Amino acid sequence: MTGFANLRLFACALAVCGPILLTPAHAADAPHVRIANFSFEPETLNVKAGTTVVFENDDDIPHLIVADDQSFRSKALDTGDTYAFTFSKPGDFAYFCGLHPHMQGKITVSP
Repeated sequence: MTGFANLRLFACALAVCGPILLTPAHAADAPHVRIANFSFEPETLNVKAGTTVVFENDDDIPHLIVADDQSFRSKALDTGDTYAFTFSKPGDFAYFCGLHPHMQGKITVSP
């Protein structure tokens, strides 16, 4: 399909469906864990099952988020990078920085 055909198809979809709202993969109002000064802020976060938590590195060096139970693991996050994970089941999820293991945090997920 050519670019023009794609554009025509998109225009037809708008006419039939109305405006399409595009939202980022993790909304601005999602709970955030900020990584700064070699710590997770907040250190403990309480959320409900099904919540996506966004981890954001505000430090000037890389960090790597690893769950104690290996249920989630980010890539190395450079300054300004984010990692999002959806906590689908209740429980306590302890995590640490894979590059700086003294950095620790916990997500508590309720039903």
